[in-house]
Amino acid sequence: MAIVATVDPEPRRGAAVLSDLDLESGEELWDDDDSADHSGWFCVRTDPFPCPAPGCPFVADFMTAAHLVLVWEERDDPNLLWHAQRAKEVSRNPRIVPYEGGFGPSASYYAWEAAGRPVHGVKGKAAR
Repeated sequence: MAIVATVDPEPRRGAAVLSDLDLESGEELWDDDDSADHSGWFCVRTDPFPCPAPGCPFVADFMTAAHLVLVWEERDDPNLLWHAQRAKEVSRNPRIVPYEGGFGPSASYYAWEAAGRPVHGVKGKAAR
């Protein structure tokens, strides 16, 4: 089951990035079917940030989705730069670094986007 989150595109300092979202527990994590080696691609390292799922002990040191490090092929990819700026705006101290396999499992940002942007522990806004 894919869990899709809708996130406010303009986070503000001191505001929760996951505004207006309901947390879920017990769902399965999304798994990128892409088994490609992303070594040498780029990712956004951040200050430690806990998973939003209730009771989940995972703490990310990178921008992640469903506990996978999001990676981009080019250092100047507009989406990479946009997400790094967004992380800066919410005081996560982002740094763009080359991805290494030791960082943990990874997923291409574009594969994640094509899968509907699943996020662990978060379900989208309820229909109004």
